[in-house]
Amino acid sequence: MQAEMLPLVHRFQLLEVPACESIFPKGAPWARYCGNYKGLHIDLVWPGKDPALGVDSVGTLSAALVTYASIQFLKPDLIINAGTASCFKAKGAGMGDVFLASDVVFHDRRVPIPVLGLYGNGARKTFLTPNMLKELNLKVGKLSTGDSRDMSPHDVLEILSNGATLKDMEGAAVAHVADMFSTPAIFVKAVTEIVDGEKPRAEEFLQNLTAATKALDQAVAEVVNFISGKC
Repeated sequence: MQAEMLPLVHRFQLLEVPACESIFPKGAPWARYCGNYKGLHIDLVWPGKDPALGVDSVGTLSAALVTYASIQFLKPDLIINAGTASCFKAKGAGMGDVFLASDVVFHDRRVPIPVLGLYGNGARKTFLTPNMLKELNLKVGKLSTGDSRDMSPHDVLEILSNGATLKDMEGAAVAHVADMFSTPAIFVKAVTEIVDGEKPRAEEFLQNLTAATKALDQAVAEVVNFISGKC
């Protein structure tokens, strides 16, 4: 979302690439910001606004498309999927927490056919960062991805069976494409709302989005600072 992206643009003093200089296909709403920071070249790619409705292009479709295009045209050494997520209090997560995902999985691609069920689940390990975890104050948990903000009873059962701590709408799609093209990817997620809490989730999301994006901004800065100077 734009609210998740803008603090990082300011943090790393990135400049937007004009549409006339875009490396992406004509018609794609994706925006790219780039710059140099502590010896690193950073490209921040945002899925942009839906051309018809003018709202953030959230969900797995936009995430997969923009990840594919970014890998093909930018050939990154590392992808950092930075964003917000909801969490489960029963898993020891709460407001203000920032996580580095250990695993990613889909919870709404149910294909009850042998082998295809595993494909639908799409479980993947993320790129391992043991030294980063030792140094930075980030929690670790499994991330489950689906295209809906609410959850059906089937979604809840899938998430519980997967042992997920976090739920978002993009992560597993980014992981799927990154894995396809052997591009390392890590997932930094700041909590906006508690799934198994007492408040209505939409209300809690709006109340906490600003605070969560600030926490995300700080965590991504720490991750990038850690990466600087390392191969």
